Amino acid sequence: MMEFLYFPEDKSLYIPAVISLLFFVMGACVTMYLFHKSSKKEAERINEKYQQTDTSLTDKSKQK
Repeated sequence: MMEFLYFPEDKSLYIPAVISLLFFVMGACVTMYLFHKSSKKEAERINEKYQQTDTSLTDKSKQK
């Protein structure tokens, strides 16, 4: 029966696992960066939109 945790004697078998781990970690970092960048642009766009509506509302109240 095979042991539950298998640690190979030949440590070179860890190299492919480490490479794939690094690949997925880098992919996750790039994805988080893109989400952050997109979120920041969207927040700026929303702030500009609400500032425009806020100024138009204050202009209308000044006219009355």
